Amino acid sequence: MRTHYYIIAAALAALVFTSCEKVSPIGVLVSGTAVEDRVKMSHLYYQEYKSELEVAFADDEYSFIVGGDSHVTTDPGRMDEMLAIGLENDDLFYAHLGDIADTKAEYYIVLDSLLKEAKKRFVNKNYVVDKDDPDRYHPKDNPQSWSLYSDIVFPFFPVVGNHDLTHNGWALWSNIFHSSFYEFPVLVYNSENGDIEADRFIFLDTASGTLGKKQIDLIEEGSLDGSDKYRYRHTFVFSHTNIFRPSSMQFASTFPREETFFLLDQFAEWNTSMVFCGHVHAWDECEFEGVTYLTLDSMSERNSPEPGDYLVRVHVKKDGSLSWEKVHMNYTAKKK
Repeated sequence: MRTHYYIIAAALAALVFTSCEKVSPIGVLVSGTAVEDRVKMSHLYYQEYKSELEVAFADDEYSFIVGGDSHVTTDPGRMDEMLAIGLENDDLFYAHLGDIADTKAEYYIVLDSLLKEAKKRFVNKNYVVDKDDPDRYHPKDNPQSWSLYSDIVFPFFPVVGNHDLTHNGWALWSNIFHSSFYEFPVLVYNSENGDIEADRFIFLDTASGTLGKKQIDLIEEGSLDGSDKYRYRHTFVFSHTNIFRPSSMQFASTFPREETFFLLDQFAEWNTSMVFCGHVHAWDECEFEGVTYLTLDSMSERNSPEPGDYLVRVHVKKDGSLSWEKVHMNYTAKKK
């Protein structure tokens, strides 16, 4: 049975993520929503808080779950189902591929409430309250350590999507998630040889259909490298905009040609295993130069009203091998 040490104040988790006690510079600098502005704000937040964060540990194997294009409105049923599925399966974290909610303040209030409730369920399953100090929570897997409730990070990691930006949506999105451009490692204990191994998870800001100059510069400067600290087994990349079109007739933007070539070269340099994309609301699976590309269908109950396989779960085995599977969702929209 695998064990998770929920120090996921790691994984640059806290970057993102529902830690309202931290003051995000993005919360002040919301005038611009162009990719250059978003990346500058995100990198500022990343640089400010990454030194405070620890690394997420899994035991010798783990899984994570991916969904996207949930377009939450007043009915967050599919999003709630995704969070419940991951909790039941003990997935290490959730990744979301953007277009998380339609841009209206009330929808983000619904989303924020949902994530706070999901955090309560997550904490209740994985922590116990200190019998002598109700402010302290001990991980069930590691009872010698403790955290305050406010410091426990719910491991939900999104990228920003184009629909997240309309009607000044960046102000709403960034108020909850803070950063649209970040990476984190997951350390894995190899029980066979006693080594600590690492996998890397990179989240790109592609909501505008372009990386932009600042993001490319930061990537080329090694902002997401981490090679000075860890030797990585796998790299997983998450993007809203898709790299390849599911079909030649697909009506959806992809990157400018030069940026596509840049990304393909960068994925090779990062020794990337899998790239996950959303945006086009259509399933696609392909492999190019040893990298698996999965484009996920929309998990929104409005775009995909019937039950279906809208999520993907990735299994990282103790020997470092990978497998993945589609995950079924059953929720259907409430009848009005």
